[in-house]
Amino acid sequence: MESISPAPAESSSSSASSTQDKIWMEAQDELKQKLIAQDDFPWRSATTAPPTSDQEEKALKYVGGVDISYSKEHPSMACGTLVVLDIHSLQVVYEDYSVLTLSVPYVPGFLAFREAPVLLELLEKMKAGANLFYPQLLMVDGNGILHPRDLSGTCFGLACHLGILANLPTIGIGKNSAIFQLHHVDGLTLSGVRQLLKAKEDCAEDFINLTGRSGRIWGVAMRSTDGSVKPIFISIGHRISLDTAIKIVKLTCKYRVPEPIRQADIRSREYLRKHQAMIFK
Repeated sequence: MESISPAPAESSSSSASSTQDKIWMEAQDELKQKLIAQDDFPWRSATTAPPTSDQEEKALKYVGGVDISYSKEHPSMACGTLVVLDIHSLQVVYEDYSVLTLSVPYVPGFLAFREAPVLLELLEKMKAGANLFYPQLLMVDGNGILHPRDLSGTCFGLACHLGILANLPTIGIGKNSAIFQLHHVDGLTLSGVRQLLKAKEDCAEDFINLTGRSGRIWGVAMRSTDGSVKPIFISIGHRISLDTAIKIVKLTCKYRVPEPIRQADIRSREYLRKHQAMIFK
């Protein structure tokens, strides 16, 4: 009988990767069916209309921000961070961290499967403790529906993924268009966005709609502060409309990046730096 040689290791690895991508695509498609792209929350704020029912609504007070920082020396080491700010004072009222070694690889289009479990654990820990500062809204350092289409045609970023799993209103904040591959979303291009922003320099509006070839509005590019050259990219994550998301982001911008995301980023990098120094000294 003729012997059959085993398949090369690279082929086996490629097959496993393809299988994993298919599983992730199916999971994304299932979660996407639960996405709510309109205002769906029990609180009110200065940005929303007065309550129409007899039931009294709570005011929006606590806004969370999440971010993950990675070690340059040890790429698999990461620090997930959750901060909560008082929306009126923009002061941090809660913070928590998780430093760990990630085993899930980074695959373009599937960042949520690497990062969402870390961030979800921080939220669940806070909720289990019945913490009074548990966020009513979450800003995510990552995109929502403004996300590259994968092979299944899904536009479903980290902010959508995390929002559905945590059942929280979420807003996606993209800080770097190169990272989020803006040009892969319905024909949008970074150069086109820059031209539109430049054309509106003398206008009162500080943002432009990111309208794709299909006519769909995927989010907005916004100059969050006077004189800001680089825009931020705002998109729906879950349980919030784009109009409300824009208004809330404006309320939380002291600098270019909304304060919940800025504080999560700063504190995440600092906590990771100190943690590494203790481990590897």
